[in-house]
Amino acid sequence: MTRLIFLGPPGAGKGTQSKILADFLNIPHISTGDILRQAITDQTPLGVKAQGYMDQGELVPDQLVEDLVKERLDKSDAQNGWILDGFPRKVTQATFLEELLAKLGQGEATAVNLDAEDDVVITRLLGRGRKDDSEEVIRRRLEVYRDETAPLINYYGDREKLVTVNGNQSPEEVTTELKNIIAA
Repeated sequence: MTRLIFLGPPGAGKGTQSKILADFLNIPHISTGDILRQAITDQTPLGVKAQGYMDQGELVPDQLVEDLVKERLDKSDAQNGWILDGFPRKVTQATFLEELLAKLGQGEATAVNLDAEDDVVITRLLGRGRKDDSEEVIRRRLEVYRDETAPLINYYGDREKLVTVNGNQSPEEVTTELKNIIAA
């Protein structure tokens, strides 16, 4: 069973690659951003709580995100595998996920680190043409990523549950490398 967690800086291709791989493997691509938006749209109890924080301009608390992830991983389509994109973002969430998988009887997950150099990521993100993607903002997002999310690389590496893929390649080359890793 394939259970993958995609890590990497903004612009490394996590969303693109995780969707391609999920379709290829016929398992759900689970993006915490998507689950959050869906819960809000569906007005689920967790979605209503999340909306309250977002309306105030605040980050949704970890506990609420964890509850959403737990609810999603417990659904029937996630029993035969999944790809998580956007969670965990920090070591405390990784610990939560490990404990949750044990409780759900889903075994362990492997983290895939799409490693891309800052210059490559900045060029990609500037190329998207989004108004919030100025070079200054992108550099700040990379700084936040390195401070908060990068320790996950050590966390999964220490547990021998980490695979690093060169994210500087073309999307097709990255996809090929990912498929080769899964087939191994």
